Amino acid sequence: MTPEIERLIGAESDNETACDVVERGAVRRYVQAYMDDASIFYAEEQRGDSRYGGPVSPALFPMNMFRRPFGTRDPFEEHARNLDFDGIVGSTAQGLPPLPLPKGIGFLNAGTEVEVFRYARQGESVTAKSRYASITEKHSSKGPMLLVVIETEYRAGNGDLLLRVQKHQIRR
Repeated sequence: MTPEIERLIGAESDNETACDVVERGAVRRYVQAYMDDASIFYAEEQRGDSRYGGPVSPALFPMNMFRRPFGTRDPFEEHARNLDFDGIVGSTAQGLPPLPLPKGIGFLNAGTEVEVFRYARQGESVTAKSRYASITEKHSSKGPMLLVVIETEYRAGNGDLLLRVQKHQIRR
C-alpha cells in the first residue's frame, strides 16, 4: 500500500446520469433475457394495481444502464493493438481514478453485495456515484495483495436511493 493509494480511500466520483431513462423496450429485453414476465414490469392497466407508482424495472436494472452514448469515444479503441491490455479501464466503477499500481498486477472479482431500496420506475432517470469505500493490504503465502471495496449508489432522478452496491476486488 503506497501513500498514493491510501489517499484514494474515500475518493468519490461525480454524479453520472445514465444516457437513457428507464425505457420500456429496454426493460422488456432485460426481463425476456432472464425469462421473468412478472406483471410489475408491464403497463399499470394490465396489472390492476399501482403499489410501485407505475411499471418498474427489475431490481438490478439500474446497474446496467450506464453505457456509452451514441457518438462518444470507445474507451477500448485506444487499446485495440495493445496485446498486454487486460480489459480493465479505470477502476471498474464510473468516474473513479484508477489505482496507481505497477504493470502486471492481477485483478480478481471477490464478489458483489447489493442492497435494494426500491425499483426504478419506467421513465425515470438514474444517476450513479461511486467511491473507494476501503482499500486494505493483506499478506498471503503468495505475497501482498490489496482488498478494494468500491461502493456505488444508484438514485432516481428525484434523489430516491434505488441501490447500494459494493464491489469487492483483490489486486495482486
